[in-house]
Amino acid sequence: MTDTGATSRAAGTAVERDRTVAVVGAGTMGQGIAQVALVAGHPVRLYDAAPGRAAQAAESLLGRLDRLVAKGRLAQEDRDAAAARLHPAAGLDELADAALVVEAIVERLDVKQELFTALEKVVDDDCLLATNTSSLSITAIGGALRLPGRFVGMHFFNPAPLLPLVEVVSGFATDIASATRAYETARAWGKTPVACADTPGFIVNRIARPFYAEAFAVYEEQAADPATIDAVLRECGGFRMGAFELTDLIGHDVNEAVTRSVWEAFFQDPRFRPSLAQRRLVEAGMLGRKSGRGWYAYDEQGAVQRPEPHTAEPAEPPAYVVVEGDLAPFGELLDMIREAGIALREEDEDDGTRLELPSGGQLAPADGQTSVEFRDVVYFDLALDYRKATRIALAAGPDTSPETLDQAIGLFQALGKKVSVIGDVPGMIVARTVARLIDLAYEAVAKGVATEEDIDTAMRLGVNYPLGPVEWSRKLGRGWAYGVLQEMHERDPSGRYAPSLAHYRHSYADKQWENER
Repeated sequence: MTDTGATSRAAGTAVERDRTVAVVGAGTMGQGIAQVALVAGHPVRLYDAAPGRAAQAAESLLGRLDRLVAKGRLAQEDRDAAAARLHPAAGLDELADAALVVEAIVERLDVKQELFTALEKVVDDDCLLATNTSSLSITAIGGALRLPGRFVGMHFFNPAPLLPLVEVVSGFATDIASATRAYETARAWGKTPVACADTPGFIVNRIARPFYAEAFAVYEEQAADPATIDAVLRECGGFRMGAFELTDLIGHDVNEAVTRSVWEAFFQDPRFRPSLAQRRLVEAGMLGRKSGRGWYAYDEQGAVQRPEPHTAEPAEPPAYVVVEGDLAPFGELLDMIREAGIALREEDEDDGTRLELPSGGQLAPADGQTSVEFRDVVYFDLALDYRKATRIALAAGPDTSPETLDQAIGLFQALGKKVSVIGDVPGMIVARTVARLIDLAYEAVAKGVATEEDIDTAMRLGVNYPLGPVEWSRKLGRGWAYGVLQEMHERDPSGRYAPSLAHYRHSYADKQWENER
């Protein structure tokens, strides 16, 4: 065995390309990780506890490389060289020369601990041990080891050969040199690594929970159907997929299990509370596309049969609009209204930001309040880019006059938008989702989970968000998300929407700066 002093001297650099990388677990994720290491130039040993499984997986992996050659993405000579470096292993003892072992087996703490305990008896002390777990504690897995300092999380995203993000997770006992070695190895493999501490869900699965949770909450409050919520998230919020179609794709058994795991790991924090509606889908065996039914129905080829989102009928635009306040951070709407040929009158107001319609009713940006609290108000949702958005959501209460609602619909239709009218829920759809993403991001930064930059990178690359949470915050202003959540918390004091202390400090610092200026 190599002494630990040698480990610390060499551990800061990437695993050398001529050193063996072993992958334990020959399922889809294991094969993907093995392919990444193989194409990067390493000798790769692939092991699975099921007899014959590693050899079958190796054949499948070579088939993937053949398809890359056929598509012109890999040279034939590179494919042949990779094939010569790939070795299925029949037992753990064949992994003895590995410089790095990445595990991708069942998500059970006891099984992973047993595996790594056995591996320690086989590999040298300078071998880096890594788990691809997405939900279990790195600290807990590594706690069973003789040398926990060399244990780290390397969380790849599926499909590993295509998605660039790797979360490099340090457990409580992980050496800095080992984490750096894993980080640099991922980067040498052409991936984009981000560093994070061992926290439930790491970066992506922790911060992404509101994207699903708030969509499900709007549905459970009967404010809108899944197709409409998804359309608003895509066409207004700029997200690549809506929450309902994405969880159908992931599988509700998988998505709900991750949500429940994070919730339980945070001692049932109400901010991470699972959805009862999603639990019912799991109980009914309606797991999404893989079972033929989830939120939506799917045919035998997996094509979705999705109903059309709610879209308002054409309405006449108002002859003019009165602007009260500066409409920050939604000022681009004013230019769009002028360009649409609608007269704009401006009035100074100190008590808010809104538009007044000829009916006498008001049109206001989603701020965490509800229309029912006012005499005649329509709220409009947050958009990533109001010019590029193709749909906008409006919310009206029982006291909103039909004339005001029609004029609000007509106004946004005149701006070239489809309009979806939803129920009167605080924060609407996009605004409440983005506000909560921002809040969790600032809390994670304050608790040392990851840097602002790494959080934004992880959310863009890991789940294809149009902006990272901190980027959203900078675009909207530091106090915007805090204000939305504060209003929502007043209306739902369960703790689900209570802004974090870190978010409070961030928002307050901004207000202090403005006062001093």
